[in-house]
Amino acid sequence: MADRRDMVQIEALEKYFGEDKERVHVLKGVSLNIPEGLLYTFLGPSGCGKTTTLRCVAGLERPDGGRISIGGQTVFASGERVYVPTNKRPIGMVFQSYAIWPHMTVAQNVAYPLTIQRRSKDEIKRRVKDVLRIVGLDGLEDRPAPKLSGGQQQRVAFARALINEPKVMLLDEPLSNLDAKLRVQMRSEIKALQRRTNITTIFVTHDQAEALAISDQIAVMHGGTLIEVGSPHQLYTRPKRRFTATFLGLTNLINGKVLDVDGDGRPGKMETKKGILSFIPAPGLKKDQAAVISIRPENIPLHKEKPQSLENVLEGTVTEAIFMGDSYQCKIAVGDDILAVHTHPFQSVNPGDKVYLHLDPKSCNGLPADDTEGVEETMVANYDKESPQAKGVLS
Repeated sequence: MADRRDMVQIEALEKYFGEDKERVHVLKGVSLNIPEGLLYTFLGPSGCGKTTTLRCVAGLERPDGGRISIGGQTVFASGERVYVPTNKRPIGMVFQSYAIWPHMTVAQNVAYPLTIQRRSKDEIKRRVKDVLRIVGLDGLEDRPAPKLSGGQQQRVAFARALINEPKVMLLDEPLSNLDAKLRVQMRSEIKALQRRTNITTIFVTHDQAEALAISDQIAVMHGGTLIEVGSPHQLYTRPKRRFTATFLGLTNLINGKVLDVDGDGRPGKMETKKGILSFIPAPGLKKDQAAVISIRPENIPLHKEKPQSLENVLEGTVTEAIFMGDSYQCKIAVGDDILAVHTHPFQSVNPGDKVYLHLDPKSCNGLPADDTEGVEETMVANYDKESPQAKGVLS
């Protein structure tokens, strides 16, 4: 990825909505570079600024400050008063509502951008045929739009966005109108389509599972700021920020103070009310700093007998065990606190069982304790308060 050039560059982007006392600061100096040929996702809760950032790239919103470049061309620069209109930017866009015209056939819907450009009939026919083959709708050129399934309508929207051969494809929550089963299917189709075309794609979603499944890179956003950027695997397994750890799936948090850390990727030591625990420190974490250990429920092995040769072992009691098919989702009381643990479905556990939990240091991420932006609202938003996940937080 190091040799890829940046297709989209966003520098110090600022955006306000409203006037005077009602003025809301929506984007607060967002800066990021999107490499060519990647499927790059803006992820965050509602109101975090992800769609506004996408609309600024598209030219549908005019920022109040900053700079945006696409393919080396500056399309917005506040200091230089540069503003390239949407129809002059090298982009294709698929909206949350597909905007498929019901009175047109598939071919007419897809051809529309070329029709208004007054391209020749032969060129339009050739390019419509090519792009329908790419999205898997060849042979349906004459199908009326109302007779298409939800997935087919989405593909028509993709084809129409591709017809002008854009440098960048912008997808604004394009799966939100589909049922759960079709959403999962279309994730794979979008990813395959992006691989075939190799078009730099920006995908906006609030769905963490969707972002993890589809993305090459994810930009996590919250409160109009960029929290963290990384690959799905890095952000989930080794987050650098507390907000990232809590927003991307379920995690347990253990409060403490750093006793020892060498900053070289080797385990450090943290003092907690559950004893001294080993952990992998986030960059910049320092000795004597207040910190938290973040560990995923699926990364905590459960033992019926106390392991003799392992560190980071906690004794607890099962208070709840719900069979979910692929796992038991458990609540484990450790002292006065509750830890969420997901076990193998063949490892039968019952309320009242005495168990031992191994918090493997390699799965324990040490994060700054004062990085609390959005943590509380994220926990409430993602998990039903009465579920076994909701209270899976050690403190």
